[in-house]
Amino acid sequence: MASCRKRAVWSLDSAPLVSGPGDSRSDGLWMERLLRRAALVGEAGEIPVAAVVLNERGQAIGWGSNRRETDQQPLAHAELVALQQAARLRQDWRFNGCTLVVTLEPCPMCAGALVQARMGRVVFGAADPKRGALGGCLNLALDPSAHHHMLVTGGVLAERCSAQLEAWFRRRRRLRRGPSPGTPAAPAPAG
Repeated sequence: MASCRKRAVWSLDSAPLVSGPGDSRSDGLWMERLLRRAALVGEAGEIPVAAVVLNERGQAIGWGSNRRETDQQPLAHAELVALQQAARLRQDWRFNGCTLVVTLEPCPMCAGALVQARMGRVVFGAADPKRGALGGCLNLALDPSAHHHMLVTGGVLAERCSAQLEAWFRRRRRLRRGPSPGTPAAPAPAG
């Protein structure tokens, strides 16, 4: 198992937050920070999902948010962005003792990458029964074909994570449809 090298370690906010492995209180605190980050991402037009990779001491070593629209890159999911940043910082692709915290259950692509990266633990907020790959529509963490099995904790601040995503998609559908029937048109300019 590779140890995390001593380099710059940051938090999503200015105050450092350190948690131990499997610390549910810290899972909630990290999820709070990720929800704030996801809200900013949503305002910028991306699906509001944010993620952070924590080293063995519970310090943030990589964070990400969805960037598919911004970068026009289909692989720019929050989990992969955080994983790439953490791998660069650690100068290692193995994450056996690390934890990834994310606001939405990872999709098959991201869950597969987490298995390949040998992530020790994954914590997610909202479950995704249609596309989730850590218990939603399939479970790559326990699949017999997986060469690595990670611990998974789902449902951390699930209601808030789900509500944030649902509100964002409602707004997006409303904007795409335009004003609903019966909505008065804007007054014509005078003159």
